[in-house]
Amino acid sequence: MSKKQPSTEPNFVIKLFRFLTNKIFFKNLLFMGIFLLILLIALNIYLRSYTNHGQKLTLPDFNDMHLRDASKLATEKTFQIIVNDSTHIVGMPGGVVINQNPKAGSQVKENRKIYVTTTKYQSDLIRMKSLPELYGREYEQKRKELSHLKINTRVKDYKYDPGEPDHVLEVYYKDKLIISGEGRDNDLKIEKGGTLDFVLSKRSGLSIQIPDLRCQTLAAAQFLLEDGARLRVGVVREEGEIDDVSSAYIIQQYPPYEENVTMQIGNAIDLIVTAEKPKDCQ
Repeated sequence: MSKKQPSTEPNFVIKLFRFLTNKIFFKNLLFMGIFLLILLIALNIYLRSYTNHGQKLTLPDFNDMHLRDASKLATEKTFQIIVNDSTHIVGMPGGVVINQNPKAGSQVKENRKIYVTTTKYQSDLIRMKSLPELYGREYEQKRKELSHLKINTRVKDYKYDPGEPDHVLEVYYKDKLIISGEGRDNDLKIEKGGTLDFVLSKRSGLSIQIPDLRCQTLAAAQFLLEDGARLRVGVVREEGEIDDVSSAYIIQQYPPYEENVTMQIGNAIDLIVTAEKPKDCQ
């Protein structure tokens, strides 16, 4: 009769219990759990990135934004702002986005480069030789032409001139005379958006001392009035027989000469002339 083999079950259970309660086992189990957690996180990030890859994004509107703010917003949206041009716009500060490509609202991929045009910080300069002829020209017409060049105009003053009224006599830029009857400074540069001050012609409204024309010849009086005094000869009445009226002597004028009495520039003085020089004339 064979002998009964002793049972090994209690020894197996004890060994298993000891293995499961061993510090090394728990340590390895902890490391494995951490590894699995990291693996799951990495896998999740990868799957999100893979899912979003190539996805279309709506492009924001960068117009009217300062370049600094536009670049910040673009970076947040994974875009890149690139300035490919700039232009001066009168009345606008520098560094403002005025155009973008692609347009706002376009569907684009992430990391897309956005090309923009911004305003300049410095004004554009216009050479005087590029301006139209101004001296002696009618002001209103020239004002319109200059406005197309983004140059402002302003009437500074009026001066008497025997020609047509409201025509350009002088032009000033920053209080400096740049255009007159003596010419113009073609090397000067004017800022776009700058202002030119004009002095225009005027026929009346200014006064001048009435000259004493008695005893002068008509020819001398005409020269004095039209060239120096900026007046003119009116009606000429002859007394007696006169062969050469230009050499006749003035014996009376209207309005008469009186000290400190004036008349408006451009007006006429009527004269009475005679062939003989009055005896009381020097």
